[in-house]
Parts: sequence; C-alpha cells; structure tokens
Amino acid sequence: MTKLNELSPREGSTKARMRVGRGPGSGKGKTAGRGVKGQKARSGVSIFGFEGGQMPLHMRMPKRGFNSRNKKDFAEVNLWRIEQAVAAGKLDAKGAIDADALIKAGVIRRVKDGVKLLGEGELKTKLNLTVYAATASARAAVEKAGGSLTTTKPEAAAAEA
Repeated sequence: MTKLNELSPREGSTKARMRVGRGPGSGKGKTAGRGVKGQKARSGVSIFGFEGGQMPLHMRMPKRGFNSRNKKDFAEVNLWRIEQAVAAGKLDAKGAIDADALIKAGVIRRVKDGVKLLGEGELKTKLNLTVYAATASARAAVEKAGGSLTTTKPEAAAAEA
C-alpha cells in the first residue's frame, strides 16, 4: 500500500517547465524567446487585430444587414398546434382563446410583443380566437371551421372600422 508522501505522477505524464531568462547556456536566455525590444517583448500585451496602423480586416469588410430598433418579436402559433391542444383537452373550444389561455395550455411560453397566428396545419374545431395578428391563410382556415378571429393589432383594428 502506497503512502501519501510516496505518491508521484506516472512516468512521462508530466513535463518540466521551461525556465526562461536564465543565461545563454539554457538556450532561452537574454530575450527569453521574445525577440528584441518593442511592445510585444513586454508582458501584458494584447493587440489582437491590430495591423500596424493599416485598416484592420474586420473594419475593411462591408457591413451587412440591418437591425430595426422598433422590430416586434412575436410568439408564433400554428393552427395544428392549437388543434392539438384542443384535442388533448388543454384548451376549451367553447370559451374564448387568447394569449393567457395559450400560456396556461402550454402552447406558448410567453406573449413577447403579441401572439401571431400562422396558417400551417388544419383546423377542425370551431374556435373564438383573439390574437395580435394572423396570416391570411390562418384567418381563412378559422372562418372555414366556423370560428371567429379577432386581431388586436392597431392597424388592423383601424382598417376594419
């Protein structure tokens, strides 16, 4: 049985640290492998991306795209997902279905800037939906099933009136 004071790493698993700046005989004396003079010969230097005053590559490349500060982020729901929740008994088809009902049913996690209804899938149940916005195909599918769709989007409300 080995004692704690007799423990040592396996043969060949560790390597001795290079001792720099310890005279010319060491092979890494004087400049210690750093070359001579200048900013990079000193410690604590970080000039990543600097190209000697030339315009760096990352600044020469063209900018792409645009990010609007006013862009809305919607919680998107497809028709098939709502139909699935109704079939599972998580949504009440007779009652009004709005963002809160969708969260309680586990269809969406959070409202974000509003709920947008997308038209993928088939709707067989008559539903009364209230969402922020809906695609034309989703609106048609809800009305085809005999349900009603109310949107709370300001432009849509002004256009309907």
